[in-house]
Parts: sequence; structure tokens; C-alpha cells
Amino acid sequence: MLDEQERGHSYPPVIESRSSPFDWSISELGEFAEFKNGINFTKTEKGAHGVPTLDVRNMYGRGVTVDCTNLYRVSKRIGDDHLLRPGDLLFVRSSLKQEGIGWTSLFIDGAEPTSFCGFIIRARIRSGIPIDPLFLVYFCRSSDARNRLIAGSGKVAITNISQDVLARLPIPVPPLPEQKKIAAVLSVVQQAVEQQERLITLTAELKKALLRRLFTRGLNNEPQKLSDIGLVPESWELVKLSDVCTFQSGGTPSKQRADYWEGTIPWVSPKDMKRPRLTDVTDHISQEALEEGSKLAPTGSVFVVVRGMILAKDIPVALAEVPMAFNQDMKAIIPGPRLHPDFLLYAMSAFKKRLFEKIGRSAHGTMTLMSSEITSFQIPMPDKETQRQIANILAMLEKKQALHQRKHATLTALFRSLLHHLMTAEIRVHDLDLSKMESAVAA
Repeated sequence: MLDEQERGHSYPPVIESRSSPFDWSISELGEFAEFKNGINFTKTEKGAHGVPTLDVRNMYGRGVTVDCTNLYRVSKRIGDDHLLRPGDLLFVRSSLKQEGIGWTSLFIDGAEPTSFCGFIIRARIRSGIPIDPLFLVYFCRSSDARNRLIAGSGKVAITNISQDVLARLPIPVPPLPEQKKIAAVLSVVQQAVEQQERLITLTAELKKALLRRLFTRGLNNEPQKLSDIGLVPESWELVKLSDVCTFQSGGTPSKQRADYWEGTIPWVSPKDMKRPRLTDVTDHISQEALEEGSKLAPTGSVFVVVRGMILAKDIPVALAEVPMAFNQDMKAIIPGPRLHPDFLLYAMSAFKKRLFEKIGRSAHGTMTLMSSEITSFQIPMPDKETQRQIANILAMLEKKQALHQRKHATLTALFRSLLHHLMTAEIRVHDLDLSKMESAVAA
């Protein structure tokens, strides 16, 4: 039984005494688990043959289990004591990033005898101990447990934890049936989270495929023609943006004037360009600040980042759904009467790989997209009604993806809340109806 004062620990209790149930105990992990560091191997010992071996990258699989695909194979001799068994817990021992320290996953089964690398510690529950491995993984992933492990990690070249730190980790131990029900409740919510992740990925892939098809085949799978930008629908016109759009450059009001940054006008910068449509952003400026140091782009403008290291990976584009000011690292493309704003957004997305090829590096090393490359950028353009129909189709998929993202965020928050409250006994699992919860999270 854990007595932190006698051991000289400075940790706060895992469960506050006011909420600790009489039938729960608190033990240290080392009281019921045995530990083993993984094997170290050299590059020459990795190859196509040998024992499949888990690496840290395999620790972040979907759900609570390790990802047993794409394992290293190690040709050195590996003893039985380094082979994994179903129910083994694995902890990330060493990581360049502190937040990875102590991450816990469960080994269920491999296609063949499997080992684990030296950056991982195995915890094996002793035979006959009434501890459910799934419950234990969920507790070890809680913020309480993670914070303790990170606080106990040592820093040499990289952050790491030791077997001793793991052995001293306090674990709440409900009766075994309650452990299993806690794990079952958390599994239901986690599976719902994972389902939303799959739907987000599927919707994104569908949108990408549909975007490509609509801009090469049109709405009715019409004949194609070869243009300067590749195959496009035969009836569509190829236009330069300068022929159908106007352009604005932005600016940054003085940071020395605090009152400039207390207004209500949205002011866009590259950090806001993480979603395709902008209705509000992080920063806001006053009318005076707008007149002194920025520009206001009208509703329907498409923003493009033209300067910054983000251009090393991508060219963010987004549609302004309300009038917005913006900074000097961006351009606003304002569609003229022949061009539907939403169609422009999707055309820029469909063909921005070509624009990405035009990015250069300034004398100071900053990635830059020249204004001339934007104004001369070509897109295929059908009649206005076809533009509207295509935009509507893609917008529907966009809304579906946003819906799944909102559900994912809600379920993730629910999971974290339940994880904390169930593991601290602030909510007793006996008070929850599992069948109703399954129906609720599936809705």
C-alpha cells in the first residue's frame, strides 16, 4: 500500500480522500508489475529478416493498442525474456519530445513472436494479480499519470524515464469488475472518437478526389482538351487571374499602439489560414488602425499566403466570409463579376500544386511567392451557373467534414472528462448506463 509521506514523495494523491471509495486501494505500479527495457540494436542489425521489433513510432497506433504493422526486423539473437505476451503494457522510455514520455500502449498479439526496442519499457502484470490491463492503460494515459511520469523523467541528451519512476507510479485499484466496466465505458467513447477520425479522413479523401474529377471532367463527364495546365473540360475557358480578379496587399498596424488592437475588425495573418473558410480570426483591429496600416478585403475574397516558412510545405488559401483586414504576408484575390467566389477558392485548391512550384527563397532565406506568379496564374473556368453548382457540391462535402470535426472535438472532450472523473472516483461507473452511452455517442 502506498504511503507517500513515508517514501518522501512530493506527488499529490491520485484520489482525493474526500472522494476515495472504501473499496478502492492505491498501489504503486511496481507492486504488481515487472519491468524490462527493450533491446538495443545497430543499423546493420536491421533488415528484411529477423525478429519483428516494435519501435516508438509503433506506440501511437489507433486506440490503446500498439500498431504492429511496418515493424523493424532485427537479426541479432533475442531471448525469450524480450518477447512480448498479450496483455503487456509498453511505455515510451526516451523521446526527443517531452510530451511523448511515458505514453502507454497495450500489446494484444503479433503475427509472430515480437520484441521491442530500447526506447521502450515493458510492464508485465504478475500472474494472479486482479488488474485489468485495459483499465491500467487508460489510467496510465490520464493527465495525472502522464504528468507524474514527465515530472519524474531525467534529462541528459534526451528526456527519459526509468524503471524506478514507473515502479513508483501510484495506481488506483478498484475491484476487478469495476475496472472492467470503467475500461468498457472508456472504450465505447474512444471507439466513437476513432469513428469520427475515420469519417474525417474519408471525407477529406472524397473531397480531394471529387475536386480533381470536377476540374478535369466537369459536371457531366464531358470530353476533355489539353491545355497549358493539363486536361480540362472541353467547354471551359482557360483564364489568368488578372483577367477575372483584382488584388490587394495587406499590412500590419503599429504594435506600439495597444488601442489599434482593441477593435472589432478581423485581421487575418498566416496563423489563421488553417481552414478553408474564415468567419472570424484571432486578432482584431480598430477602424483607425485599418486606415493607418492595413487594408480591408471584401466578403468573397480569397486569401493566399505569399511569404513565410509555411510555404515550404503548402500554400494556404481561404475564403473570407465577412470583410476582413489582413497582414503583409498575404494577398487578397477579389473575384470579378464572371467568377463565383467559392469556385475561385476550389480552383485555387485544385491547382495550387502548380503555384507551389513557383515559390522561391528571398535573400534573407524566407519562402516567397511573387505577386506576378499569382496574377498570371491560370485556372479553367466554366459558365457562372456551372461554377455555382460545382461550388455547392464541394461545399456540401466541406460541411460534412466540419460536422465530423465538431463531433470529434465533442467526443474527445467527453473522453478526457470521463477518464479524469472515473479514475478519481468523482463519477462511479455503476451510475452510468453503458447501453444508453453507446446509443448517445453513436448518434
